[in-house]
Order: sequence, then structure tokens, then C-alpha cells
Amino acid sequence: MQNIFRKYGITTRGLLSVTPRETYELVEKGAFILDLRETGYTDFKAFGVKEVVNVPISNFDDTIEQLDPDAYYILADASGLKTRQHAEKLLKKGFKHVAIMAGGFVEWERDGLPVYEDINERLSGACMCQLKPRERK
Repeated sequence: MQNIFRKYGITTRGLLSVTPRETYELVEKGAFILDLRETGYTDFKAFGVKEVVNVPISNFDDTIEQLDPDAYYILADASGLKTRQHAEKLLKKGFKHVAIMAGGFVEWERDGLPVYEDINERLSGACMCQLKPRERK
């Protein structure tokens, strides 16, 4: 099987980093996005492609045991700050095709790529760092 990551992104310190647009192209070629955001965030806004697996950071170590180590995975979070350490965990576990998405969901949305939004799950907070699910009455 051909390596679909070949000719994409840049490798820094041994890990491939791809843009959101490259991620979208790679998903069309068979890669999966591993969305590291907690479900409170993914319930409101999610990557608008079918090939997404939600693996919240809080459950990451338990969930990765269920993943296929031969599949192509691109890790993404809200802003791209926590993907490297989790990608390195996958590589140590023997996963062969791992990349990270630069800029996270924020850049994905900013680039105009498909987003699924459920306004009933809207978040509240003064800025990105304080967003949380709204309290239900």
C-alpha cells in the first residue's frame, strides 16, 4: 500500500505536521482525524467529515487501544497545542502513520473547511480559553 502521507506537510523533530487543507485532502484519501477535544466542544462544533474519531484527551490512553495501528491518523485539537505529545504516544505504541494538524479546529474553521454545528450545544465564555458547555436548566 502506498504511503498517503508522502508529499504532504513538513516533518519537525520526527513528526509530520500538515495544514487543515492538507488534512482535508488526506481524509479524502483514507486518513482519519483523531479529534482530541472533549465532547462538550465536539457536540457544538465538529469537523464536517465522516472520517473523524473523537478521542478526548481525558480518555486518550484507554481509547487508543481500540484503534488500528496500521491506519493513517491526523491528530487535531482546538488550536494544535496538545497534539504533538499525543502523537508521540501513538508512535511509541507502534502506530505507523501519524501526523498532527497545525492550528487545530480553529484553523480548520478559519480556512472554510466543512464544519458541523449544533446550535443547541452552543458554548459560553468570554474568550476561547474560557469556553465551556452552557448550563442547562
